[in-house]
Amino acid sequence: MKPRNARLAAIQMVSGSDVARNLADAALLIAEAVEAGAELVGLPEYFPIIGADDALLAGASEPFGRGKIQDWLRETAALHGVWLLAGSIPLCSDVPERVFNSTLVVDPEGEVRARYDKIHLFSFAAGEEQYNESACILPGQRKIAFDSPFGRIGLSICYDLRFPELYRALAASLPLDLIFLPAAFTRATGRAHWEILVRARAIENQCYLLAAAQGGKHESGRRTYGNSMIIDPWGEVVARRESGQGIALADLDHQRIAEVRQKLPALSHRKGLADGN
Repeated sequence: MKPRNARLAAIQMVSGSDVARNLADAALLIAEAVEAGAELVGLPEYFPIIGADDALLAGASEPFGRGKIQDWLRETAALHGVWLLAGSIPLCSDVPERVFNSTLVVDPEGEVRARYDKIHLFSFAAGEEQYNESACILPGQRKIAFDSPFGRIGLSICYDLRFPELYRALAASLPLDLIFLPAAFTRATGRAHWEILVRARAIENQCYLLAAAQGGKHESGRRTYGNSMIIDPWGEVVARRESGQGIALADLDHQRIAEVRQKLPALSHRKGLADGN
């Protein structure tokens, strides 16, 4: 079936430690996006819970397939008849006090269609600001892309953005139409690299990129960069939410993808360089 165009929404939040409150805030933003015509809605990394560090995640983690966060996701997607790309949630692992940081894709009937566990784990140290995701999170092992009515969608989370080889691997068999990237970039790394990297990944893969971010000062004192964006296949920023809770809206247009790929057929010019030739 030929994929169709769709209105995309990137949800930006400033989540805290209260899961119920975060879900209520997300529900209002999703309803706003759907009212504006969105058919595919992306939530940010850690949308149901975020703290000063990632140790908080273990207490809110759920077994895959059940739990109040996953119930809410299924009910919300079905209520609005929308594809919901559920940022990231903490899912249980077999290792005590360590969880998977996972994106779930829920279809308009409330069925989970894909799961991606974050592969690349963030580490950063600059004065008092320090993060080490591997202390609390287990890395995923599988790259995930899936087919939707709107085309082929590749999944990634935050720090994955710095590893272009992941996206090349996701598009190895078929080109991507959309990359989904939920994030909670720090202010320091966001100011330096965020826009450069999201635009580069869209340009390299000649596809749309939906980046849904945390964006503001959190109750814990943690500060995230925001600037949720939707990027087109030429690398143009077609929608942006700079700071605070809100939405960024834009249309995924398959004619635009085709025009870019015809004008500059870079995907067909790729050479296999892994063997050094």
